[in-house]
Amino acid sequence: MKRKKILGSHVKRLLSGVSAHGRRHLTEVETDLLQTELLLEEAIDKLTGSFMAIHSVVGARQDAINRLLAGGVPSAEDSAQLAGMSGEIGQHVNTAITSMQFQDMTSQLIDRTLKRVSGLREFLCTLDEHGADITLESGNEEIIDRLGKVSMALAIKSLELRSVLRKSVEQRHLESGDIELF
Repeated sequence: MKRKKILGSHVKRLLSGVSAHGRRHLTEVETDLLQTELLLEEAIDKLTGSFMAIHSVVGARQDAINRLLAGGVPSAEDSAQLAGMSGEIGQHVNTAITSMQFQDMTSQLIDRTLKRVSGLREFLCTLDEHGADITLESGNEEIIDRLGKVSMALAIKSLELRSVLRKSVEQRHLESGDIELF
């Protein structure tokens, strides 16, 4: 009876370890996906605002041009407005470009998530690799030894996966400077 308890405790420890490591990595995947979603929502909101502002300025410029083409004399206000519109359009275009730079950060998050999923798959394959030698004829001591090796291999795989994946996401290749998120 004592051998069954020892074997049972090793199986329980192994399964608990697999569950804990798997849960931890899946939680990180979920976090990365939520951060990606937030970045995309923010970027889309900013892009929409920028394009609507550009549309508004271009529409106002076109109205002033139409008045000039109709033979109207531009007022001082029209002249000032036309002169300032190029700068205003430039600001909105710069805001749109900055918003599009979120693509770099979301790309990093997606890449990290894919690496984590791939690493988790390798982590779970470790069970098959190390557990394949356990047969119905295996004795308790051999099974206990194998389970210990599987637990150790899983712990190593989990640490390798965590150490490979960076926790922060940075803005790269930008004229506006570096930003580190999360």
